[in-house]
Amino acid sequence: MRASRLLSILLLLQTRGRMSAEQLAAEFEVSVRTIYRDIDELSAAGAPVYAERGRSGGFQLMDGYRTRLTGLTDAEAETLFLGGVGGAAAQLGLEEAMATTQLKLLAALPPERQAAAERIAARFHLDPVGWYRTPEEAARLPAIAQAVWNGRRLRMTYESWKGLVEREADPLGVVLKGGVWYLVARVGKTARTYRVSNIRGLEVLEAAFERPKDFDLAAWWAEAARRFESELFTGEARLRATAAGLKRLRNLGAAVQAAVDAAGPADAEGWSEVVIPTESLEHAAGEMFRLGVEAEVLAPPELRTRVGEMARRLAGMYGAG
Repeated sequence: MRASRLLSILLLLQTRGRMSAEQLAAEFEVSVRTIYRDIDELSAAGAPVYAERGRSGGFQLMDGYRTRLTGLTDAEAETLFLGGVGGAAAQLGLEEAMATTQLKLLAALPPERQAAAERIAARFHLDPVGWYRTPEEAARLPAIAQAVWNGRRLRMTYESWKGLVEREADPLGVVLKGGVWYLVARVGKTARTYRVSNIRGLEVLEAAFERPKDFDLAAWWAEAARRFESELFTGEARLRATAAGLKRLRNLGAAVQAAVDAAGPADAEGWSEVVIPTESLEHAAGEMFRLGVEAEVLAPPELRTRVGEMARRLAGMYGAG
């Protein structure tokens, strides 16, 4: 573990440049004192690590120094052969590059590890697309990926819920979420999310932009997803549901699942009361209607009335005629 961390520190300084002891400690979840000991050990081993004092100081490698070590263990190298990874790479326009990389990596592995790497591909497959869905159209994704990589501004025609809009944006990254590709791009000073399949026209401009040095795509996406989910629910509904109804409710997302987990005990007839978060009235009515006779809306009154109206219309369709 210690040797692995020392190598990782060396590679991190090589890729990111100067880093403080506090940043390194946070990265490896160890104490600052441990980082200082690690740096001393790297220096004693001949690694050209030096420190600069001051507010913007930290540790860094001497200019021009590059380690030839890759830092890949056999197990880490094998994970690059996971089946299904190539699908995402292909959509990004990187299928050929990834295939070449895997071939070179396979050739570099010891013979006994080559078979293990091939077994990984044969036994583990990643499929990010949900059931009963096909991958979204992503013909513009390779051009977007190149713009992200090269720091080129985009001009796009985007179909939002308000209609078609024209945008010039600085592409900061792409995200694959549940089989759907999203572009994270800055318009003005604000980063926003655009569904790639909703981009109707795209032009990569010659104009370059400066990527914010402190922009962390993974952290930004996690916060944006959390904020989206919290703003999505505007109300709540009180239901009584059977065990089958509670099971169906669990399929409505993490927030509803948490509410189901907090439901009270079932009564003598097997019904439990639960309070769940809801979106708009129409959306909530549709979701409740899908539960059929396995759940009854108790409140709010307008949601109960709307579900009743839908039930009466359906009964009329399948009535005496």
